[in-house]
Amino acid sequence: MKLGIIGLPSSGKTTIFNALTKGDAPTGQSMGGRFEVLTAVVDVLDPRVAILSDMFNPKKTTYARITYSDVAGLQKSGDEGSAVSSQLLNHLSGLDGFVHVVRAFESDLVPHPDGSVDAARDLEALDTEFLISDLSTVEKRLFKLQEGLTKGAYKDNKAAAQAELALFEQLNEALTEERPLRDLDLDDDQLKSLRGYGLLTLKPTLVVINIGDDQDEVSLPYDHRHSIVTHLRGKLEMELAQLSAEGDEESLEMFMAEYNVTELSLDKIIRLSYDLMGLQSFFTVGEDEVRAWTVERGATAVEAAGVIHTDLAKGFIRAETIHYDDLIDLGSMAQARAAGKLRQEGKTYVMQDGDIINVKFNI
Repeated sequence: MKLGIIGLPSSGKTTIFNALTKGDAPTGQSMGGRFEVLTAVVDVLDPRVAILSDMFNPKKTTYARITYSDVAGLQKSGDEGSAVSSQLLNHLSGLDGFVHVVRAFESDLVPHPDGSVDAARDLEALDTEFLISDLSTVEKRLFKLQEGLTKGAYKDNKAAAQAELALFEQLNEALTEERPLRDLDLDDDQLKSLRGYGLLTLKPTLVVINIGDDQDEVSLPYDHRHSIVTHLRGKLEMELAQLSAEGDEESLEMFMAEYNVTELSLDKIIRLSYDLMGLQSFFTVGEDEVRAWTVERGATAVEAAGVIHTDLAKGFIRAETIHYDDLIDLGSMAQARAAGKLRQEGKTYVMQDGDIINVKFNI
């Protein structure tokens, strides 16, 4: 999973990036609209993996991973079209979703570029930039489809071109009404057909309201599909993450208790990101490796096998399966087998979060 941390200048997105990655990238520096990307890969520290590793004592333990990109270069465009450059668009298009950082904190050291803090205004401003970018893309494709159908360029696949035209007319209507494309009820085939267009408002978005250390949460309605709104005390969370990176557990626990922080931002954002993207975890275990894998909710056993390796999906016979909770209750795989708790599941079995599988296959 690749998520881009985006936001207007002085929103604190690099602070959030440091909080999520335990990094120390310089903060408080405006890039002046210059495109730049910082990237870090973090482990999804699922406690179930550590427990399974203790149980099986494997040679290798592998956590699922998330890539975070701190994307600089976004700003308001004024009256001259979208401020999303082609270079910036290319990077944003390759991401699975966005963590949109919106400033709600006051700071004399970092004055707001617009002279005042207004989270709703800033959220709408960047959303508008993405709407303008998408509208340009959709209008260009609409023109090409309409022109091609008029001139008979799609005579060999006219029905497909007409279906695509209807889809892009639907997209154009939504964008013209200033609705993000993720609000539309598009089916899997339609979504697949749109992957190559880099439509930014189609991507799931986690809105992070960046508040001050002693600030109350800000009410910010955001009623869009495939969207989640949460709050973080960015500066505090960055400091806590750095204490964690240094291994100073005593200071970490003290500050978390003082500020009533029950969960570090990385754990919170990962959990919300899995919810946002509709993902879940399953595991493979053994003497060689205990490993966490990520799959879409609703995925079948054969699709999960394909995540591990394409050969497992091609030659899939069955999946020997037990849920993590059942294995922990029973104490070992041998006891689970003796109790008859290992299930033999076929291709169409729908995976559950926490399933442990051993794929039987033949090529």
